[in-house]
Amino acid sequence: MLRDWARTQPDKVAIQMADGPALSYRELDERANRVAHWLLGLGLPPGGGVALLLENQIRTFELWWGARRAGVYYVPISTHLTPREIAYLLRDSGVSALVTSVAMKDKAEGALALLDAGEVPLRFAMDGPVAGCAPYEPATQACPATPDLPGRDVGREFMYSSGTTGMPKGIKRALTPYAKRRELPPLEQQLRKMFRLDADAVYISPSPLYHATGRFVIRTIECGGTAVIQPRFEAQSTLAAIERYRVTHGHWVPTMFVRMLALDESVRRGYDLSSQKIALHATAPCPPKVKRAMIDWWGPIIDEYYGGSENVGVTFITAREWLQHPGSVGRPITGAVHITAEEDPDRDLPPGEVGMVYFSGGVSFVYHGDASKTRGAYNARGWGTYGDMGHVDADGYLFLSDRRSDLIISGGVNVYPAETENALLEHPAVSDAAVIGVYDEEFGQKVKAVVQLHAGQAASSDLEPELMAWCRERLSGIKCPRSVDFVAEIPRSDNGKLLRRLLRERYSAAAA
Repeated sequence: MLRDWARTQPDKVAIQMADGPALSYRELDERANRVAHWLLGLGLPPGGGVALLLENQIRTFELWWGARRAGVYYVPISTHLTPREIAYLLRDSGVSALVTSVAMKDKAEGALALLDAGEVPLRFAMDGPVAGCAPYEPATQACPATPDLPGRDVGREFMYSSGTTGMPKGIKRALTPYAKRRELPPLEQQLRKMFRLDADAVYISPSPLYHATGRFVIRTIECGGTAVIQPRFEAQSTLAAIERYRVTHGHWVPTMFVRMLALDESVRRGYDLSSQKIALHATAPCPPKVKRAMIDWWGPIIDEYYGGSENVGVTFITAREWLQHPGSVGRPITGAVHITAEEDPDRDLPPGEVGMVYFSGGVSFVYHGDASKTRGAYNARGWGTYGDMGHVDADGYLFLSDRRSDLIISGGVNVYPAETENALLEHPAVSDAAVIGVYDEEFGQKVKAVVQLHAGQAASSDLEPELMAWCRERLSGIKCPRSVDFVAEIPRSDNGKLLRRLLRERYSAAAA
């Protein structure tokens, strides 16, 4: 599809870095060809993999499309992970190549130092030297910009998201056969229809490109539009970019709304945002107060969807529908939603009753190398779930009660407590620990640790920052507690199960 647009509108801007360089369709097409030839020259087999540890930058896109044309998977890696977490992901994904940049130098070098000899043998760095990596630019520039590529199956992203145990889990789907490269699956057709994408679309991407929302950049380009990429989200510069590039479409998380609304009203009103047609949001619950304020500001264009990287099901609700069903995440755009009893997945619940949320008719998937986790995402009837609780109303609109029982969503990023708890338990003063999410006006939720100390250890004003620093040495920042409370005993059941629900209720009551 990129090649088709490169032929019909070669000089149109495909990718525009906000206040930075741009790529026309012809340039992106030629760069993708060079990368595809390069990956094939490295000996990557069909279905092989290349990991990308990169900040938001313009060369990312030639790698995405080059990998697709070479018939291999590309694995975007979060720039917020620690070297240890990056090394784990490189091993687990089974990639044979890594592309990083000098901006990621410390994390890349730290991760590579943890790998055994022979693991990820093909290593390349952009924009400057990174120990153990060959220069990326001369290697790819030496390759031809013309197609002349074998008709391999179409490559795609291989995404990772945190698992309930805190360990990252890979979501890997089969490649598209070359003969079906122009065909769009039913869910993909629905998503593009929902987002109303066409060649006139100017889509702004304020999120990190390693995030699953990068798929919306791909959709924009395949529809012939222009994607505007921000190096990082900053509230006022985002408004300036919307005005400057006459943005029509955007994908947001509620934290971004909070930060833009926090600007002085004179600043907010100083930008012309009238070009916008759709402001889609997802990834975390949006407080009704925030959503109403955004609708008041931007108009009834604040549409929402609910889903996950697994794509077992997707719901959608327009701003106008939401005003009639406030708090809902919508109705399914494909398949059907089912609410079942938590203790009996075979028993369906009527409208209004809260239970486990399942979907039928979604996209099948597997967790890479973990058949038991894959089975756990489906019930006996073949319905898939994200593990969330909720209910539907009489009109079939879905309302979520708890977005996974233990999951913390902070600024649109999933944080699973077990990993943070394990880090805390490594501290010599800690006997037991529980981690929960507590309300935060800006991020939606923030991480709180509740700690039980060993006998003979005493809580002090120095121990709280010490434990937070301890976690920061072992985990990416988003997973680290923002506060630590000390208790005499962590609540557990007779069989040792952590009663996290009691802690959530305690702190929710305190916040209220």
